[in-house]
Amino acid sequence: MKILHRYVLKEHLGPLIFALTALTSLLLLQYIGKHFGQLVGKGLPARVIIEFFALSVPLTIALTLPMAVLVSTLYAFSRLASENEITALKASGVSLVSVLRPVLLAALGVTMLMVGFNDQILPRSNHRLSILQRDIAQKKPTFGLREQVINEVSPGKLYLRAGHLDEGSNLMREVTIYDMGDPTRRRTIYADSGNMRMNSRMTDLELTLYSGNMQDVPTATPDELQRLYFNVDLIRVRGVGNQFQKTGNDSYKSDREMTLCEMRQAQDKARRDYQLSRAEFLARRTKARQDRLPLSKEVIAEKAEPPFDVGLAAAYCGLLGSLPVKKAGAQSSTTASSTPSRLRALGKTRPNTAQAPSQGIPPAVVSADPLATAAMDALRIRLGDSALLMNAYSVEIHKKFALAVACFVFVLLGAPIALRFPRGGVGLTIGVSLLLFSIYYIALIGGETLAKRGRMPPVISMWMANILFAGVALWLLAGMGKEGATARGGDMRELLDSIRGRFRAAFVRIGLASPRRATA
Repeated sequence: MKILHRYVLKEHLGPLIFALTALTSLLLLQYIGKHFGQLVGKGLPARVIIEFFALSVPLTIALTLPMAVLVSTLYAFSRLASENEITALKASGVSLVSVLRPVLLAALGVTMLMVGFNDQILPRSNHRLSILQRDIAQKKPTFGLREQVINEVSPGKLYLRAGHLDEGSNLMREVTIYDMGDPTRRRTIYADSGNMRMNSRMTDLELTLYSGNMQDVPTATPDELQRLYFNVDLIRVRGVGNQFQKTGNDSYKSDREMTLCEMRQAQDKARRDYQLSRAEFLARRTKARQDRLPLSKEVIAEKAEPPFDVGLAAAYCGLLGSLPVKKAGAQSSTTASSTPSRLRALGKTRPNTAQAPSQGIPPAVVSADPLATAAMDALRIRLGDSALLMNAYSVEIHKKFALAVACFVFVLLGAPIALRFPRGGVGLTIGVSLLLFSIYYIALIGGETLAKRGRMPPVISMWMANILFAGVALWLLAGMGKEGATARGGDMRELLDSIRGRFRAAFVRIGLASPRRATA
C-alpha cells in the first residue's frame, strides 16, 4: 500500500469510529429510555438487562454504519481540501482518482462486511432478542398495565383491558378480558370492577371480577352465542409466575430473524403456494364464465399476475454454496419449520398438493357445481395473501443488500460534495449528512410500505434511493475533472446559494418564476 493511500485512509478512520460510536450511542440511549422502566420495574437480574441492550446493538449498527461512513467521508475530504492538501497533490501530478481509489476500495470492503453482518449476525441477534422479550413478558405481567390499552397478561392466551387502574389497591374498573386459550371457542368477559393479586407461591394470577357477564362463541358455529351473568367471578391464570425463566430455543422466526438463504427458502414456498392458488383461481373463474355464473367485480378484475422480483438471494446463496464452507445442519431444519409457523400466524393455509393432479389443479376445479362460485372471493383473498407474503420476504432481502451498498454509495457521493465546498467544515458535515439521511431513510421506509402492499416491486422500492444518490454522485464526479472544479470552492453559504440558484433556474424554465434583471 502506498504512503498516500495509508494517509488518506487514516484521515477517514478517526471520524468513522467517532461517528459510529456517537450515532450508535444516541440511538441506543433512545431505545434504553423507551424500555428501561419496563425492565427495571420487573426486578430482572442485571445480566438480563445487559443482555437485552447488548442484543439491540447489532440492529442499531446496521442503521448507523452507513451514516457514519458518510460523516467520515465528508469530514475527511473537506479537511484535506481546506488545508490545500488536495491542491498540493494535484500540483504534484496526483489525480483525484488516485486519492479516491483507496477510499472506494475500503468502502467496497465495508459493503461486503455489511452484507455478511446483515445476513448472519443481525438475524441471529434479532431472534435471540425476540425470545428474550417473550421471556421477560412472562415475568410479573401485572407490572406496567396501562389504562385504556389491551394488555397481554398471558402471551397468546389472555388479554385484559381496564378503563381505570388503581396502582395502590390493584382495583380495576370497566374490565374487559379476552380469553383466547381454548381454540374451540372465543370467550369475552365484561365486568364493572375487579381486583388482581398473585397467589402465595407467586406462580398464578388471581382475578376477582364483580357484576358482569361472560360471552362464549364457538369457533365451529360462530352464529351461536352463550351469555352468563355473574355477581362475583374468580379467574385464575396458571403459570404466570414471578420468576424469570430463560427459553433455550424457539423454532419460529419472523422475516427479520432469518438469514438470506432462510428467507429465500421461505419465499420459494410462498411462491409455490401462490402458483397453486393462481392455477385454482384461474380454472374456477374460467369454469364459472363458461357456466355463466355471477361473479363479483373484484374477481373479474383480478389479474392474478405473480409479483415481480429479481433472484438476488438465489445468486447470493448459490455463491455461498460454491464456497468450501460446511453448513450447520440446524439452520435448514429451523428454516423448514419457521415458514409454516409464519403462514399459520398470518392466517394462511397451505393447499393440499397431495390431491392435485400434475397440472397443479385440484380435481374439484373441474366440477360444474354452481355452489363453487361462493369460494371465488376466498380464493382471491388467498391469492393476495400469498403475494403479500412473497413481497414481505423480498423487501427484507433487498433491504439487507441496499443498506450494505449504501456504505459505498455514500462515499461516492460524499467525496465530491466535500471537495466542492471545502470551507464548509463541521456545518457542511452535519447539514449535508442530516439532509441525505432524511431523504434516504424516508425513501427506504416509504418504499418498504409500498412494496409490502404490492404498489411497487420490492427491487425498485428498496434500491431507488441508492440509484438516485449514485446517479448524483457520478454526475458530481464527472465534474471534478474540470478545471473549475478545484479545491477553491466555497463554504456552507455558497452551497445553499448554489442549491437556491438551481431551484430558481428550474422554476424559471417551467414558468413558475420570472428571471432576475441585471442591475447596473
